[in-house]
Order: sequence, then C-alpha cells, then structure tokens
Amino acid sequence: MLILCYPKCSTCQKAKKWLDKQGVSYTERNIKDENPTFDELKEWYAKSGLPLKKFFNTSGLIYKSLNLKDKLPQMNEDEQLELLATDGMLVKRPLVVGDDFVLTGFREKEWSEKLK
Repeated sequence: MLILCYPKCSTCQKAKKWLDKQGVSYTERNIKDENPTFDELKEWYAKSGLPLKKFFNTSGLIYKSLNLKDKLPQMNEDEQLELLATDGMLVKRPLVVGDDFVLTGFREKEWSEKLK
C-alpha cells in the first residue's frame, strides 16, 4: 500500500499513527517532493470510484490562490488531472493507494472499513 503524505501535515501525521497502531504496512511518499504524475492520477481516479473533486486539496493555499472553485467546473477531466500533476500540494492528502481501492483524506471510519 502506498500513502502519499506531506510530512508537516498534521492530518497525515495522525493518519500514519493510526496505520502504525493498526499494524498496517505501507510505503510513504512525500507528495511535495514527488508529486503524482498524470498517469498515476488517472489510474487512481479510475480505481477510486470517487468524484475527481475529491482529489483536490480544497482547503489549500494554491487551490484558493488559483481560484479553482470557480475554474474546475469549466475544465474537463484530463485538464483537471494535468493540473493536479503540476503540484503535489494541490492533491488531497493523505492519499492512500491499495490494490483495489484509493482513499483521499483521513476519515478513520472509512479507513477502518477498507483496511480490515
């Protein structure tokens, strides 16, 4: 299982602590240093079954400064994925990629269901 995190993010820290406590093994990747590629995002989006908006860090500074709340509805999926691939800080974190699932953000109940 791969978890994409930003080390200074308190939610990512909380999520990793939770995973460790559950005894779940994972590979960690710094989302800022090694942001997801277009192809990775496209694959993960397809696997997730989630709306593409769930992949955006809507509370992030970059999201707000680019006024994406207003721009995203006019963009097609590939344009949105290309944008996400430009900067890991645009991507909702933590982002967990398993064999048959993808989770965005940390919601303990949802994680418990998927990781058991």
